Amino acid sequence: MANGLAKDKASSLKMLPSYVRSTPTGHESGDFLALDIGGTNFRVLRCNLSGGQIKTDAEVYPMSSAVMKGTGSELFGFVADCIKSFLKKYDVKGDNLPLGFTFSFPCAQHSLNRATLITWTKGFTASGVEGEEVVQLLQKALAERCPEFKVNVTAIVNDTVGTLMAAAYESPKSVIGLIIGTGTNACYMENLDAIEKWTEDRDEPKQVIINIEWGAFGDAGHLDNIRTDLDKEIDQHSLNAGKQTFEKMISGMYLGEIVRLAAMALVKDGALFGGNAGDKFTVRESFETRFVSDALGQNGAASIRETLKDKFGIDASENDVDVIVKLCDAASTRAARLAAAGIAAILLKINETKDRIVAVDGSVYKKHPTFAKIMSDTLAEIIPDNTISWVLADDGSGVGAAMVAAVAGK
Repeated sequence: MANGLAKDKASSLKMLPSYVRSTPTGHESGDFLALDIGGTNFRVLRCNLSGGQIKTDAEVYPMSSAVMKGTGSELFGFVADCIKSFLKKYDVKGDNLPLGFTFSFPCAQHSLNRATLITWTKGFTASGVEGEEVVQLLQKALAERCPEFKVNVTAIVNDTVGTLMAAAYESPKSVIGLIIGTGTNACYMENLDAIEKWTEDRDEPKQVIINIEWGAFGDAGHLDNIRTDLDKEIDQHSLNAGKQTFEKMISGMYLGEIVRLAAMALVKDGALFGGNAGDKFTVRESFETRFVSDALGQNGAASIRETLKDKFGIDASENDVDVIVKLCDAASTRAARLAAAGIAAILLKINETKDRIVAVDGSVYKKHPTFAKIMSDTLAEIIPDNTISWVLADDGSGVGAAMVAAVAGK
């Protein structure tokens, strides 16, 4: 982390300054728009802030594989069309509609509303976007697709930054934003004195939120001693081989596939499904992460038995079901413990282990029945006397973007 904050030292952690220098006071007021793009679904929101309360209107829009892998102009054109549809549906009016933009991909930030995409992750490969300023692409699409609405993109933030900002509106004790969903990442508030590469003013407030981009941890080999053949196979068949090593061991995009590959290794050895998994189970990424969550729920065994039968055509024995459940537990436990170790490293770096809050968002953290407890228990192992609270910042990446827009408008 320190290397990433330095000027000329190599680090797999980009440690990107977000240019967000302040967290909300709770006194912000007005209507603010937010756009949250970070996975296969994206959201448009209108947030009304008043008296410390947040009222939200939101719509979710699915993004097809064709859009994700097409051209940048097609992608942002589609997004602009959806924003237009949202504004019409909710009868949003105004000559200057401030919008906070959560864009959950590695970006080099140049100012609060200027950021260049470094590389796509999470299955996105849209051409003509890497190396370009994302806000300009969005603003251009908005001008072309919905000129009747004067939408002004005032800030671009990572989803982790948005999550931290949303939580801080209700609790100033929030110090870390964490995403455990399709992808994974974390951010935290850092003192400017610790950021050698910071080139802007060092006036008050002498702090800025740092977007760690921790999914890339291990890209330089630091996790080689714990990576398995399964991890290496997932990497080889991914769209970004050699990148996002940490993310591929933790996030929802890969957790189900880790379980499937482990199961296939047992099938090959004749130790599972009688040595024959059929055709459907052998298809890459067919065992979804939601099945992993189902396996560890209250009716886990029954759920997995049904999934294996209905989706994969496998008549699983009691032992087969038990093995799959154990594989789901093992993959989940490893993922949660790795994420908790990362949080511990941040807390120790900023010397904040007492009476502080880690704000979390993301589908895996929200829907997985054991992930949160494993993380908390692991943090207690690493920092035994910590009094850290974990708060689910539900919809944090959306509301948080609006919050950044509100703070920016002061």
